Amino acid sequence: MSQAPLEPREISAPRVGRFKIYIQGDLKHSQFIILTVHDLGCNHSMWTNFLAHPSMEEINRRGAFIHVDIPGQEDEAPDLPADYTFPSMQSLGEDLVCVLDQLDVKQVICVGEGAGANIIARFAMAQPDRVLGCVLIHCTGTTAGVMESLKDKVMNWKLEQIGMNPSTEAYLCLHRFGSATAEFEKAENKEQLQKVIENFQESLRSKINPRNLKRFVQAFMRRSNIADQVGKLKCRVMMVTGSKASFNHTVHNLFARMRERLDKKECDILEVDGVANVLEEKPERFAESLLYFLQGMGLVGGVPMPRVQRSASIDSTGTPPSRTRSMSMEEADMPRGIYSMSPPKYGSSPTRGSSGDVLSTSPTMG
Repeated sequence: MSQAPLEPREISAPRVGRFKIYIQGDLKHSQFIILTVHDLGCNHSMWTNFLAHPSMEEINRRGAFIHVDIPGQEDEAPDLPADYTFPSMQSLGEDLVCVLDQLDVKQVICVGEGAGANIIARFAMAQPDRVLGCVLIHCTGTTAGVMESLKDKVMNWKLEQIGMNPSTEAYLCLHRFGSATAEFEKAENKEQLQKVIENFQESLRSKINPRNLKRFVQAFMRRSNIADQVGKLKCRVMMVTGSKASFNHTVHNLFARMRERLDKKECDILEVDGVANVLEEKPERFAESLLYFLQGMGLVGGVPMPRVQRSASIDSTGTPPSRTRSMSMEEADMPRGIYSMSPPKYGSSPTRGSSGDVLSTSPTMG
């Protein structure tokens, strides 16, 4: 599948200084615009790689993208100036409005993973009129715990003194790929997972500046709590996690808080069973859910669904496949998951598709 070329730009911002961004697609004539922010140890390339997946073809055809690199995280970046004050997570989120203003973009859908998800959540809270929807992959809502902070201190010392090292690589792999790294031999998609992790490690060793990464990690570890502020969100939200993700429990806790403060029809969760990194391990599942998310906001219509394998029961998208038996009237009237035409039933125990993916979750979960 051919991709739209990347157009690099620099955007000035009061606290960040400058964002390096990459425009992909036609901002003026697309049906919607998606703004992305990456995770620790990554940059915009994680998103361009994902967009190259065949399951993203229909979304690529209709949308445009603004990929934001956090300062100093681009490939082969020089050291950030010694006198540069690296912005906090809150400042990074709030300064994203400068990207929209200087590109003359009124509204966007935000998609972020890990630290990037935390940043776009802050942006959506600070600028509710500019955000149509948020897709938060492995988003944390709380401050760093004691053990997380301890690991951070050791890792940051090594990044400063010896650069990229095995301990730091292991920490970042655990951050992005969760328990899948520890249970590698049991993974269903072992070869694919091995390739993804090796590519990530190679990027850490050869492309990412370790001293700049240290400063981004420090900002993430010093993050303030956003769970108590979720009532400021005015857009539709989709939380995404894998059952083996490091932050799975935290994601569920944040989702439960959203269910308390927001319209229950406006916040959903997708949990993919058996994986840690949904974006890397099950890109077709995430692409299909993203397409339903966009359709639910009325941004796209009449789009054929990605070719995800179906089974005889309700799958992760909530779309009923061909059936081997007839349905009762009661079954026919039941909602089909979080992206059905009718609202899902909340307040009951989690609903799972045939693949084990959680389709909707009760407020008490997590």
